Amino acid sequence: MSSRRTFLAGAAGVAGTAGAAGPAAAAAGGPAGPAAAPPRVAVFGGGVAGLTAAHELAERGFAVTVHERRALGGKARSMDVPGSARGGRRPLPAEHGFRFIPGIYHNLPDTMRRIPYPGNPNGVWDNLVAPPEMMFARAAGREDLRAPIPWSPQPAALTPEEIGRALTGMLQTFARLPAHEVAYFVNRVLVFLTSCDERRTEVWERTPWWQFVRAAQMSAEYQRILAVGITRNIVATKAEEASTRTVGTLGEAFVFNALGRGADGPPDRILNAPTNEAWIDPWVTHLRALGVEFAVGPALRELVYAAGRIDHALVEDPDGTVRRVDADHFVCALPVERARRTWGPALRAADPMLARCDRLATDWMTGIQFYLTRRAPMVHGHVNCIDSPWSLTAIQQAEHWPGREFAAAYGDGVAVDCLSVDVSEWDKPGILYGKTAKECTREEVAREVWAQLKASLNDTGRTVLSDGDLHSWFLDPGVSGLGTPDAANEDELLVHPVGTLYDRPTAATRVPNLFLCGDYVAVPIDLATMEGANSAARAAVNALLDRTGSGAQRCTVTPMYRPPELEPLRRADRLRYRLGLRNALDLG
Repeated sequence: MSSRRTFLAGAAGVAGTAGAAGPAAAAAGGPAGPAAAPPRVAVFGGGVAGLTAAHELAERGFAVTVHERRALGGKARSMDVPGSARGGRRPLPAEHGFRFIPGIYHNLPDTMRRIPYPGNPNGVWDNLVAPPEMMFARAAGREDLRAPIPWSPQPAALTPEEIGRALTGMLQTFARLPAHEVAYFVNRVLVFLTSCDERRTEVWERTPWWQFVRAAQMSAEYQRILAVGITRNIVATKAEEASTRTVGTLGEAFVFNALGRGADGPPDRILNAPTNEAWIDPWVTHLRALGVEFAVGPALRELVYAAGRIDHALVEDPDGTVRRVDADHFVCALPVERARRTWGPALRAADPMLARCDRLATDWMTGIQFYLTRRAPMVHGHVNCIDSPWSLTAIQQAEHWPGREFAAAYGDGVAVDCLSVDVSEWDKPGILYGKTAKECTREEVAREVWAQLKASLNDTGRTVLSDGDLHSWFLDPGVSGLGTPDAANEDELLVHPVGTLYDRPTAATRVPNLFLCGDYVAVPIDLATMEGANSAARAAVNALLDRTGSGAQRCTVTPMYRPPELEPLRRADRLRYRLGLRNALDLG
């Protein structure tokens, strides 16, 4: 894929662009003629999906305007802590949640390579760094499990026997589980890896992960790490409800990544600076250079359907003024919980797929940052507090931001680091107040999270976090009404209970000039991630190019890696499945 495709314009589009001539029509094989204005595309939503769609469309000569209600970057952005800057420094950096860009991603890294960044031959992709280790932190004085991130740059053999040996070694390193439980879990992974697509879609999609790994029959430690830990902290879904297909697809990719197969890089990668500095701001600058325009502030109220197409959009300005937005094509890149509010009855009738999106579920997974006056002696990477009631994961960030001294660059010069924490469970009582996170005030949430961190990190005789080292904290402003019946979260996360796959829409709708992109759209990764959002945007742009008959090069949508060595086993399983037999490795 070339890095610039400016003015490889799409064909004259349907309806409003059907008769266009000039460069756009010529690119589609249409008649040459006087130069025509490029087709206009209104993209609603300025997160990863919307910015990706704008990027791909602008490179192909479309006139793109991105409409974003709040701030460019969406959930991926970093933000400033208001009033925290002193002495010419930047404000303390905050975020919705820490960014994690694993090696299993392919489409998002491709976009990152095409975003220029001074001094980086591979653009902002060169701003990715790999933490060397991770830790499962346990409470009540139990031993914490700390180990290097498993990754081999040399491809490993991928027979079931070799995979089993590698997985057994990883689990023995990261988890102190009985040998028979390790053996059983490894067998369940091998069953999934060798399952055919039909079995995954028709059986494992309907099977909760808790049931698939037989968690109810296993030890509490097995449940915490391999059932609850995997599903709650990674896919933000309860193990008793999470689709085995979704959890297994992600786990499969990480297994192959750790074994050096089918990956863009190491399994664990983060940015080497606050997200906006390292990625979002350079991206917006590049998109402006490509001709993309931005309208920040208006909120989409409705995509107005008439005469078989989207006639226009209605947006509401911050002052309450409602006005129309006209375009030839419309890309809805809003999160599903907001997008579906903009689809009126007529539009839903035109494509029943949109109505099914009402069944997609979202939940809370939100970040809080603690600013420290002393760098805590923590693991050099992510820590998963597996015993914390609120399913906390965290990373201390400054050591991963080389080339800048945190205290010299940010805040008042006193804070030396940022401990960024994701809270994945908002509906279970905590240890300090006995209340759920939603029932707590913002101050109580901060104190409760801090207490749960200390319970996991200070319980083995060493003081990792000290109250005297806490400078300040910042909770995602998208969360409001905490401690009241009106608790709300503007940035919820799509979750994946069983059956979710069947309700996820495609990027192309039955409405000829409407396209969907976002992490809820059906794409190969099958998980609400930045990679999913990026892949869906590429699919939406390809659908738009197809609808308009464009001759422009299609976006590459890289699928999940499938090792060729396992294909014979999957073909054999397809025959067994059609005969009504279980997988050959399935011990029950």
